[in-house]
Amino acid sequence: MAKKLYVGNLSYGATQEQIRELFAQAGEVTDVSLVTDRDTGRPRGFGFVEMATEEGAQEAIKKFNGYTLDQRALTVNEARPREDRGGGDRGPRRDNRFGGGGDRRNRY
Repeated sequence: MAKKLYVGNLSYGATQEQIRELFAQAGEVTDVSLVTDRDTGRPRGFGFVEMATEEGAQEAIKKFNGYTLDQRALTVNEARPREDRGGGDRGPRRDNRFGGGGDRRNRY
């Protein structure tokens, strides 16, 4: 059964291919996803690696947690399920991109 791992403290120059090759040393890699900022497209310095087996995942954690890549010590552990941010029940969203925000009483 596939196991998803969190990989943090990546250099902004890290590529999916580089991470796939590295983690393949621990077992079969089924997917690599490096997270980018949705507005700028720039890397955010972390991502996820899916290993084909539990054994491969545990070997990758053991082998690469603290491993130095591009002069940065990686953080590797089991990925946790994404938290529900509760976006649907907080009321209307305030958008400050076009000025405004804050006190809305002085609008015309």
